[in-house]
Amino acid sequence: MATERESKTFLARLCEQAERYDEMVTYMKEVAKLGGELTVDERNLLSVAYKNVVGTRRASWRIISSIEQKEESKGSDKHVSTIKDYRNKIETELEKVCQDVLDVLDDFLIPNAATGESKVFYHKMKGDYHRYLAEFASGEKRKGAATAAHDAYKSATDVAQTELTPTHPIRLGLALNFLRLLLRDLELPRPCLPPREAGLRRCYCRARLPL
Repeated sequence: MATERESKTFLARLCEQAERYDEMVTYMKEVAKLGGELTVDERNLLSVAYKNVVGTRRASWRIISSIEQKEESKGSDKHVSTIKDYRNKIETELEKVCQDVLDVLDDFLIPNAATGESKVFYHKMKGDYHRYLAEFASGEKRKGAATAAHDAYKSATDVAQTELTPTHPIRLGLALNFLRLLLRDLELPRPCLPPREAGLRRCYCRARLPL
């Protein structure tokens, strides 16, 4: 007979195949709360679930923000007000999802991480979701989210430098996302980038990968 952990993980896989990511998140949260370190498979399932849930809302936010800017340029106050209300609705959903991920990371995943790889993975994930919050926030709220993302990426980088090889996929993904934060959200001038990040940026630009 399957254990509770196995049953919930299986259901999460079913949800993934059916593209029911909100339910997939629910099952993987329950797995995380069972305690102990997640397996690589469980970890990836949880990551995929949240990535899809937040990804659709980030895409919606970008589209609505673009429409809002176009309407503002036309001087259509009535439409702008309606669009702004809808954008705020999406932002509330985004904030709820991101905070949910961060709570799971802080309460269960990071405390139970035993390997260097999992520690880097979870701190990177924490940085990613703080960065997502910074994307649509403004003022002090944006600054706070960007700073929290920076601190999480820094924690991940400190572990990665001693526990993971320079070509490890998680370490490379971490470096790229850290660079995105420095250039976009913290608005660090390119000449001020640390040598390693500046070199990484050149490599990605040569490969024509998006930052």
